[in-house]
Amino acid sequence: MRTSPKLAAFGLVGTLVYLGLAILGSGGPRAFFSHPALWIIALSLLVMTGVALFSEGNLSPGKREDRDNRWVLAAFGILGLLLAFLPAYTDRLHIWTFGGADVRWLGVVLFIGGGILRLWPVFVLGQRFSGLVAIQPGHRLVTTGIYGTLRNPSYLGLLINCVGWSLAFRSGVGLLLTALMLVPLIARIHAEEALLHKEFGKQYDTYRAYTWRLVPWIY
Repeated sequence: MRTSPKLAAFGLVGTLVYLGLAILGSGGPRAFFSHPALWIIALSLLVMTGVALFSEGNLSPGKREDRDNRWVLAAFGILGLLLAFLPAYTDRLHIWTFGGADVRWLGVVLFIGGGILRLWPVFVLGQRFSGLVAIQPGHRLVTTGIYGTLRNPSYLGLLINCVGWSLAFRSGVGLLLTALMLVPLIARIHAEEALLHKEFGKQYDTYRAYTWRLVPWIY
């Protein structure tokens, strides 16, 4: 295990709570695991959490942090809990649901693909990846690989992952919650970019000029 103990504990507990809420919303383990696609979703979530333990991610404020942006963590937490429970609950009651098994399996593909895109940059950044908006000691810009195109690939992965989760439950409510997540997500992106601009100045401006913020050719 390489990730910080605090972040590891947070990730493990968060995953179990997230999965537990989904099972509760579905009406219990038997109902949840009656869908093969949800078996894969649950297994993938556990595997991703296990893989994340080998990253160097942390919750360190580093040498400089934008503490004013910490409200975003609470917003993510609330939306995350709702996203864990409501799609499964509405799926069970057939409220704002659509499609069938094909939609569920599309959700599985997006959930796994988004999860990979979410985790990949965490390993690329190593100790520079923090759950807080912060500059770490020895921080330097990464401008190659996936960061040569996107400035925030992990956040794009998060959105794709949430869309996949929603589709696995055929949930219109889940898609709405994912859309609402854009509000704190964009606020966090702006805070991070402002902090990076203060730290790296023209170097960051040059990098920003030839890369996309979140979605290629769109934003």
